[in-house]
Amino acid sequence: MSSASLNRAPRVMMPYLSEKDCRTIHQATEQILARTGVLVDDLEALELLKNAGAVVQGNHVRILPGLVKSALNSAPDLIVMHDRAGHPAMYLGGDRCHFGTGSDTATTVDPETGETVSTTYETVCRFTRFTDALPHIDFVMSMGIAKDRKDASFVAQYAAMVLNTLKPLVFTAQGMKDMNAIYGIMRAVYGSEDEIRLRPRAMLYTEPVSPLRHTAKEIEMLIFCARKGIPVTVPSGINAGATAPVTLAGALALANAETLSALVIHQLANPGAPYLYGGNVTMMDMRTGNFPYAAPEFHMGYAVFCDLARYYKMPVWGLAGASDSKIVDAQAGAEASYELLMAKLSGNNLVHDVGYLNSGLTSSMEMLLLCDEIISMVNTIGGGLEISDETLALDVIHDVGPMQQYLDQEHTSRHCRTAAWSPRFFNRDQPEVWAAQGAKDIRQVLNEKVKAILASHKVPELDADTVAKIEAIVNAAG
Repeated sequence: MSSASLNRAPRVMMPYLSEKDCRTIHQATEQILARTGVLVDDLEALELLKNAGAVVQGNHVRILPGLVKSALNSAPDLIVMHDRAGHPAMYLGGDRCHFGTGSDTATTVDPETGETVSTTYETVCRFTRFTDALPHIDFVMSMGIAKDRKDASFVAQYAAMVLNTLKPLVFTAQGMKDMNAIYGIMRAVYGSEDEIRLRPRAMLYTEPVSPLRHTAKEIEMLIFCARKGIPVTVPSGINAGATAPVTLAGALALANAETLSALVIHQLANPGAPYLYGGNVTMMDMRTGNFPYAAPEFHMGYAVFCDLARYYKMPVWGLAGASDSKIVDAQAGAEASYELLMAKLSGNNLVHDVGYLNSGLTSSMEMLLLCDEIISMVNTIGGGLEISDETLALDVIHDVGPMQQYLDQEHTSRHCRTAAWSPRFFNRDQPEVWAAQGAKDIRQVLNEKVKAILASHKVPELDADTVAKIEAIVNAAG
């Protein structure tokens, strides 16, 4: 992991909303929660809400503004995620931006054959080892469903990740059966409950059912994680035009109501527990019925959530580096580039789904590697420009004078390796040099590098006793 991605917030920022706009959306959210309300299908959560002053009628809950304010005040403004060894690896908060992969794709592009194939447990293992090697990818999600593990697929996916990377994890689960097994793996790998609480290595991702319903499975896991100190994110998965108003402002207000109502329950269960704020607001393509991942409105929504997160003083969830294209082509590169730059300049803290194709249905190692290159570019852009006596170089300019060159200057040799970004995969050679090297396009270059990484990169192994415990937990789950 690069020290730049860990410690440096972007100096160049792109606020999307004014403070007045943020206040307007928040007030609309308060009105949705207090007037329309949400459905909560969990008895413990209903009791927590009722005792705190919410209006509860059956499973219908109206949450008053004071409860929202209290939850926002108690939620932490910083979440520190750790690597497998327990070292700080990501500081989620402020304007720091961390990039990572996505989760439960049904298919993946096989780098050996180029074919799109179904995902398995081995897909997740292989993808995780590959991701572990990439310098600008800060955290890992599964990038596939372990379909061959059937009822234990989510548990197996967590096991595959913890066995094959040192990086922090974001995981999914389908209820407390999965959550208990995953927590058992955490205990086997990380040790005590105190260690899991003090140095969290993994975050739960779960969603409400839009519009405005929290299921028992979601809320049981939410409360469990709150009390165990496991960070969670509960971003809305709203589809504007289908499960939300087609206008982006209305969809954002509704999505905000969903994630803030989850926050209220979470903080009632354990005030101060780590919660990553945010939402996913896709726009339904009325022509195709699809939910495009590269739609500009989708990423405008993430920029808005970044502004709201600063308004609330909370860390925030995001998405970038995903394409609606079916292959790694010009469309994929164009879509990934604008998304990743927007995420960086918006100050999005945890940016997932890097490396997706086919509107979130397919993962691709070549796409992920392309995005790793793009991220290194946007980190340079977002880092701003250092203005100092050393960089202005006025004495050097004076010494060289008019009509002379700077190649032989000591100042040039001192800064030439750091003053400008240098590509690893993008080609800047003269045409004749490029031709002599095989005239390879970017897809060929990326594919060759993917294969080289898969053949060479090794991840430190866990001890045999811990591996045996993990295998036993996965087998018992399925």
